Amino acid sequence: AGNALVGSYACMSNNGCLVHPKTPVEDQDELSALLQLPVVAGTLNRGSDVIGAGMVVNDWCAFCGLDTTATEMQVVESIFKLQEAQPAAVATDMRNALLD
Repeated sequence: AGNALVGSYACMSNNGCLVHPKTPVEDQDELSALLQLPVVAGTLNRGSDVIGAGMVVNDWCAFCGLDTTATEMQVVESIFKLQEAQPAAVATDMRNALLD
């Protein structure tokens, strides 16, 4: 989206990536191909495009700013697959990966 501070305008986990709303579709497709993750453009905190400053996410939980709307939360839950995440299942998956 023409911004030099990439970390401020994107947030990523092992399940997906949320980027600045003005990120071109070509750039989203390239990121998706490189990372092998779904990439979606969106906002947080009632339209703020500074994604990295408004959210922290891991494989089973996300913390967003107080002004984040229900629609924005739905996008976050769907792209990062938070409804599917169970902490016990994640721990088992990590344990299995480490033992392989």
